[in-house]
Amino acid sequence: MMLDGAGVHAALSALGEQLEHGDAEPVEMIVCGGAALQALGLISRATRDVDVLALVAGRLPDVRPADPLPDPVVQAAALVARDLGLPADWLNAGPTDLLSEGLPDGLLDRLHSRRYGAKLAAHFVDRFDQVCFKAYAAINGGSAHHLSDLQVLRPSEEEMLFAARWCLTQDASEEFPMLVRSFLEKMDYRNVARTLGTEDEK
Repeated sequence: MMLDGAGVHAALSALGEQLEHGDAEPVEMIVCGGAALQALGLISRATRDVDVLALVAGRLPDVRPADPLPDPVVQAAALVARDLGLPADWLNAGPTDLLSEGLPDGLLDRLHSRRYGAKLAAHFVDRFDQVCFKAYAAINGGSAHHLSDLQVLRPSEEEMLFAARWCLTQDASEEFPMLVRSFLEKMDYRNVARTLGTEDEK
C-alpha cells in the first residue's frame, strides 16, 4: 500500500488509536519527506513511508533524535502495518541524522501541527524547509524522487539560495561547494550559483 495524503492521515490516526489502547506516554513527532508533503497537499506522488525527523522532548522547541523510536511506538506501528498492509518500516527515523549539523533556521517555528487522538501529535515540516532537505538529498545523489519533488515545489531564487547556504553547513568536504554550485546550474539557478561562488571567494 502506498500512502497518498488521505493515507498518511489514516495511518497516523491508526497509530494514535493503537497508542491509546496501551499505557504509552503521549508522543509528538516531527515528520518530513514525502509524507509531510502529502499531508500538506503539496505533491501528488504517493509515498511508502513516514519519515520521522525528530521527537519532541517535553515541548517545542526542545527536540531529540528519533532513533530509536520509543518501544510503544514501534509496537503500535507494527500493528498498523499489519492492519493496513504497510511495509514493516513504514514509520522510520531515517532522516534524524539531519539534527546533528543543525536544522534550517526557523524550521521549528514553521511546523504544521495536527493531533491524532489523545496520545499522538505530528508536526509536519513546512514547504520552505522541505526545499532545503530535498535539495540536500538531490545533491548527494539520493533517489530520483527527491529531485522530482523539488521540481514540483518550484523554489524561488531566494528560497534556493537559503537552501543552498544551509546545505553547505551540512558537509565540510572541500569538494561539496562545487557540487552545490554544479547542481544549481543544472537546475537553472545560475544566479544563485554565482552568488554562492562570490560568497566563497570572500
